[in-house]
Amino acid sequence: MPFIFSLFIFILVCNLLGLVPYSFTVTSHIVVTLFFSLAIWCGKLFIGIRIHGLKLFSLFLPGGSPLPLIPFLVILEMITFVMTIVSLSVRLFANMMAGHILLKVFAGFAWTMLMAGGFFYFLHFIPLVILFCLMGLETGVAIVQAYVFTLLTCMYISDVIECGH
Repeated sequence: MPFIFSLFIFILVCNLLGLVPYSFTVTSHIVVTLFFSLAIWCGKLFIGIRIHGLKLFSLFLPGGSPLPLIPFLVILEMITFVMTIVSLSVRLFANMMAGHILLKVFAGFAWTMLMAGGFFYFLHFIPLVILFCLMGLETGVAIVQAYVFTLLTCMYISDVIECGH
């Protein structure tokens, strides 16, 4: 529980700090999220081997599988087991990156309209209002993404602890 709570708070703070203008969002970089995911995957594997030993690898073969399908199912389950790294990292990275790009585009658009002067000075309030609405939306996305990352981490760890489908 302390690990999961710490992970949630760390990702949440990183996500929310990225919403501060001229700041840096750590979780919008694939290398960082891949590192988090790889560390969680290694921890998951360590916990599974510690609890179940070599019986953990029975996870790769669902019970009652037909004999001709066994090689295909083992390969498929191994790919699924490793793909948790990608699913955790890409989800967080893509959502944070997309939101920040959208915020920067609207901020640049509003600034360009403001600097153009004249009639555009009054029109710049439209993208500015949209930008403020998007800031609220991105705050929600930052919270939800931290929650989803930790929820999936809990699911992946519990899958190895229970050692079943």
